[in-house]
Parts: sequence; structure tokens; C-alpha cells
Amino acid sequence: MSKVCVAVDVMGGDEEPQVVLDGIDAALAADAELTVFAVGPEELVVPFAQKRDRVEPLVAPDTIEMGDDPIKAVMSKRKSSIVVACRAVKKGTVQGFFSAGATGAVTAAATAYVTPFKYEDEGEQRPIRPCITTALPNRTGGLTVFCDLGANPDVEPGDMLRFAQMGAAYARVVCDIKNPRIGLLSNGTEDSKGSHFTKECFKLMKERLTGFAGNCEGSDLVSGSYDVVVADGFAGNVALKATEGAAKLILQELKSTLLSSTKGKIAGLLVKSELSAIKERLSGDAKGGAILLGLKGVVLIGHGATSVEAVKNGTLATADAVRAGLIQHVIDSVDSIVK
Repeated sequence: MSKVCVAVDVMGGDEEPQVVLDGIDAALAADAELTVFAVGPEELVVPFAQKRDRVEPLVAPDTIEMGDDPIKAVMSKRKSSIVVACRAVKKGTVQGFFSAGATGAVTAAATAYVTPFKYEDEGEQRPIRPCITTALPNRTGGLTVFCDLGANPDVEPGDMLRFAQMGAAYARVVCDIKNPRIGLLSNGTEDSKGSHFTKECFKLMKERLTGFAGNCEGSDLVSGSYDVVVADGFAGNVALKATEGAAKLILQELKSTLLSSTKGKIAGLLVKSELSAIKERLSGDAKGGAILLGLKGVVLIGHGATSVEAVKNGTLATADAVRAGLIQHVIDSVDSIVK
């Protein structure tokens, strides 16, 4: 295992910074070749680093709050933990960055400072739109890669093609799926289904996308019939939150049913470990977070309602993506990219 250095946003997430610091400790214990730059206020990160061999402090006195306007916050709070960490990735001080901070702010800062790759379009070079990508558990016991989760509400068919190509690279490198089957999120699986926009995307993907398996439906996010599902950021964000909401409802209803009677409580005790395993599989903690694809560096975004385990796994997932050479695989996957 090669040595890797990543930055972690100490101020990211809804919990106290101590939760993030404990998560960093857990990640360091799990990976002996990992060095972490703890990014945050001096009074937090300097004492923390002084007591640990593989932690360096990166002082950032400002904090971008969850309710801040992402663009304005990134422009006005240039000494925030998110901006300072993204600059560190750009400079090469660290090889990747993990934050459970505001998704919009991390996306804006990463786009501004880590910067996207460019692609060739009719003789002009344009920046790639980074897409937020994650892997969801499916009914076959595997994972389904889903992008874009909300970075780009308004896109062109060419953007969707690049999302699919980058999502396929993620499936191959992170999920070990050699020949991913790629589906376009629509309102039916028939070739003729979809809006005018999705029909244009379908035509382009059919012509140029290796592994394209056609249209898919919202239920295919968890069916296992497709390895990669691609959507624009608006539809993708709605679909993801609807799926997460349904999973939470099912677990809540199951818990309520089991606790409603003595017989149910006894049954609940008998299957407690199995229920805990299901909850862990459906939570975001095990996956570490969602990655921004299309950038010149690894940037991973964790869930705001984070935990020690989530920070640990997000930090380790960032290091793993660096070691696997994910960025180079993304470059190789987009045929129009300017290398």
C-alpha cells in the first residue's frame, strides 16, 4: 500500500468538530500509510496535530455554514476550511480532500480552485461540468453507480455523455465492475420514452457510449439491472432523496411494528443484528460519501449528518481513490478531454 496524504475538513458536518477529529484518528489507525492534513481553526488543528505523528495542521480561521450561499461564501470566505483545503489539492500539498460540509460550497470551491478538466468541442476548449457521483446498494447485493446527484440542474446532452463516461470509470475503478451497463434515467425503459431532452441524450449515448444499455426507470437505482445510472442534477437529486426517504420510511415502519407488541419485541431481539446490518448497508456511512468527478483532483463529499465511522470511511475512500488512480481513469474515459 502506497503512502497517501489527504486533507480533512474539521469543520464539516452537523456534529461537533470532535466527531471529525475522532474519525481522523480512526482512519489513521486503519491505514498505516495515510497522512492527514487537518483543516480548521488553529485552536483545534494545531494541538491535535502536535499529539500525532501522521497529522499536519492546515489553519483555516473561517467556516462556511450549511445555510450560506455557496458561491458568495466561497468568494468571501477565502480562509475557510473548504477553500483552504481545495487550494491545497490544487497546489499538490495533498492528494485528495474529504469534507462533510455543505455540498454546494464544496462543489463551488472545488470547481473554482481544484478546477475541472477541459474538453474539445468544435475547435474550442470548454471546462467539464463536474458531477456528484455515489454508489447505491442494490437488490442483487452489489452497487449501482449514480450520477449526477445535484451539481448540475441544467445540462446539455454532451454533458450527460461525459457524466456517463466518468461514472463508468468510477464503476470500474471503485466498484470493480469490468464492463458496466449504463442506463439513462427516464420514465420508462422503451427507446421511445422520455422528454425531448432525454431523447436527445439517448440518441447521443447510443451512438458514442460503450456499454450503453438504454433507458431505465427510477426503480432501477436499486434493481441491479444497471451498473451505472445517469441523470441531470435536478432529476438525480430528486430521485436520490426519494430513494433515501423510502428506505428510512421502511426502516421506521418496521421498527414501529416490532415495538407495538410483546411478540414483535421478542422477534426484534432475535433479528436485531440482521436489522443493524440492513441499516448500515442503507446508510451513507459505509460508502464514505459522494465524489466529484471531472476535477483535476480527488474531492469527496460526506453526508452532513456525519459520524465518526462516516468520517473514517470518507477519509479512507479518498485515499483509496488516489491510490487507484481514479483521476487518470476518468481522463482516459472521456474521449474529448484535453489531456
